[in-house]
Amino acid sequence: MIEFIRQFFLDLYEVAPRWNFIFFHDQTQWERVVSGFWVTVQLSIACVIFSVVIGVVGAWLQGSPLKILRNCVQGYIQFFRNTPPFVQLLFFYFALGQFTPTYSPDGWLEVPIISNVGWAIISLSFFAGAFNVEIFRAGIEAVPESTQEAAEALGFNRFQIYTRIVLPLAFRVSLPALNNNLVNLVKTTTQALAIAVPELLYEMLGIWNDYPSALYPALTVVFFVYIGLVGILVFSMHRWERAMRIPGYGT
Repeated sequence: MIEFIRQFFLDLYEVAPRWNFIFFHDQTQWERVVSGFWVTVQLSIACVIFSVVIGVVGAWLQGSPLKILRNCVQGYIQFFRNTPPFVQLLFFYFALGQFTPTYSPDGWLEVPIISNVGWAIISLSFFAGAFNVEIFRAGIEAVPESTQEAAEALGFNRFQIYTRIVLPLAFRVSLPALNNNLVNLVKTTTQALAIAVPELLYEMLGIWNDYPSALYPALTVVFFVYIGLVGILVFSMHRWERAMRIPGYGT
């Protein structure tokens, strides 16, 4: 079967040279595509997890009795919502990256402790996390005050009320908006190519530079891969939303 696919794309290239799917019949280029795909998946998963954690913690701090904490969270939200994610990525990597401590694995080469992949995760997570804070805040405000007052009457402290009562209910209300933000986050990971993160688009552009006839096939594959990744995320989130639905709540 593999040999049939390889031969098919070789024959296609002979018939239509502008459609050179070289990564389907050249082992080296195929390995580059697979490597880029897994970096994209890992980058997306890491950013989704960290951005949700930032959103949950930030929404909790917004209700803090300490004004300085509330102001810090609000400043963070305004900074990351009001600047382009691409600019943030470059700022983190080239500006803050200059102050990153380094280490020498071989005694000669100095390597920063935070790689370009690490900076991409940090930058994109903080960017999406700013929106997630507001999404969870809206979900928290949808939880009836009477529910929180009942928890206080039972002796729950503020942290227990948030983690055991408010957050589980707010999460259900927030899922539709959270789904949209996470979809945008997965698509935004393509911007990591600007700091040479070897994700799928970066590898495909490298193949295109080496083989100009592979332009259309490379971008076509990237297009359908992201349709698949986003489709899986949306399907999973919708399944999760239905599984967590409480009859009569949030409608």
